[in-house]
Amino acid sequence: MSIDRRKFIRDSSLILSAGALGITACSESQEDSARESATVPEPEAAAAPKVELLASYWTLAGDVDPTGAVGPDFSPFTFRERVEAISRVGFKGMGIWHTDLYHTLQTMNPADMKRILDDNGIRHLELEFLFDWFLPNGTAKKTKSDEEKAKLLSAAEALGARHLKVGDFFNTPVAMDQVVQEFAALCKDAANAGTNILFEVMPFAMIANLADALTMCELADADNGGLMIDTWHIVKMRSPYAELAAAKKRFILGVELNDGYINTPEGMDLLTETTQHRAFPGEGEFDMPGFMAAVAATGYDRPYGVEVIRAENRRRSVDELAEHAYRTGMATATLAIPAKAADS
Repeated sequence: MSIDRRKFIRDSSLILSAGALGITACSESQEDSARESATVPEPEAAAAPKVELLASYWTLAGDVDPTGAVGPDFSPFTFRERVEAISRVGFKGMGIWHTDLYHTLQTMNPADMKRILDDNGIRHLELEFLFDWFLPNGTAKKTKSDEEKAKLLSAAEALGARHLKVGDFFNTPVAMDQVVQEFAALCKDAANAGTNILFEVMPFAMIANLADALTMCELADADNGGLMIDTWHIVKMRSPYAELAAAKKRFILGVELNDGYINTPEGMDLLTETTQHRAFPGEGEFDMPGFMAAVAATGYDRPYGVEVIRAENRRRSVDELAEHAYRTGMATATLAIPAKAADS
């Protein structure tokens, strides 16, 4: 925020407070000599909070169907192509889906991947997705999940990943005490690998509302365990923004930005909507200023992911996707900056 110096000198109340701003006030008789002997510095503008964006996997994946109904779910764009594309436009983070990770590791080792990330200034890495981690030990699905967990946490440690995203897509019935126990255990394993566990609360999950997801985090009480808050899921769960605003900062470890329909169009199911018809932030019907105000109320100060899963994006180049995601993501993320800081 700029200050009119002439008004500053005229206004006696501001002159009296000048010392607090680090500016030496002068009487009228001293003003000329003071001006000759020293230049009075302008007060420094307060630095605006720094916003960093992460390009989520599905935003950049290209011609890939996330339902798995058509072809493989690893990206036709190479790892290097995606990293360099997002770096050029300003992203500081990137997401990798588990099958894309395994596909990439067929042609390069983790050290090569880490070098490409570092050379392009990508310092926030997201790995996803771990399923069935909450099931009882000894079940076939849990055994397979444990095998996946070992591979993903090994990669997270080697790559310096910020977090591993986990959850459920099938509204699997499970008791809360079982989920809490397994979430705490998973977080402990992740801590040994130097990373965080983020549960993505969504209408498809075994915990399908924000209140219960926060309860899970509270009961598990893991320093490296919390929630991934996705705009689309919050809207579709009909979670009041006030409920999000009241959440403890320690449990909001990630935020993903996107947009879409407030109400699912007639004849469209929720799965089709979420995998084919999301919009870039600010280009749909959601109340994005309201969402960002709620996020700001939590004190959130970590990277924002941009996750847009949209059928028409699969025909676009990686550079087009990166530019569009960064532009709309940054315009939305900066809505969380207090007005005074944004004006500085």
